[in-house]
Amino acid sequence: MEFLCYHRDRPGSLPLRHELLEAHWAYMDRYAEEMIARGPTFGEDGETPSGSVHILDLPDAGAARAFAFDEPGYRAGVYRDVMLRRWRNLLGRTMWDFPGGREGGDRFLVLGFGAGQAVDLAVPPCRDDLIAYGPLLSDDGATWLGTAALVRAEDPETARAVLLTPDRYADIEVHDWQFGGRPS
Repeated sequence: MEFLCYHRDRPGSLPLRHELLEAHWAYMDRYAEEMIARGPTFGEDGETPSGSVHILDLPDAGAARAFAFDEPGYRAGVYRDVMLRRWRNLLGRTMWDFPGGREGGDRFLVLGFGAGQAVDLAVPPCRDDLIAYGPLLSDDGATWLGTAALVRAEDPETARAVLLTPDRYADIEVHDWQFGGRPS
């Protein structure tokens, strides 16, 4: 089962986040085989971390909850909340398989929160710029709750356009994002 986990930073938690960075990386190292994508999001200045997104293939919802809530930053109070949703990997690859590589172009996390009938369940035509793409689903995987994408784009508005049916979403969030993991 695939899951998207988005930890959103608590205001003022940057010093604690930095203090726990090695513990965070060590924790994520334990999930290297299950990881589809990962990385930090950034605030409006493009430099201050605002959250941390992880997309993983885990055995079940219990394993996903353990992953989300045992994370060292979460346990220490770095994050104000956690969004944990079932997800479906429509691209069938990890971020490390993205043909565009780690560098070049701006990267964004796009979260569209659903309103009504499921839409955008097929991979959009801008596939070359998609790093990850798929629907957000209910715990049982039966109900569409929205769409999540990691995308390379010129700007936030171009990234937002990856969700092809914007009037079918109650809200669309776009966050600066970068490939995560230990620096090489």
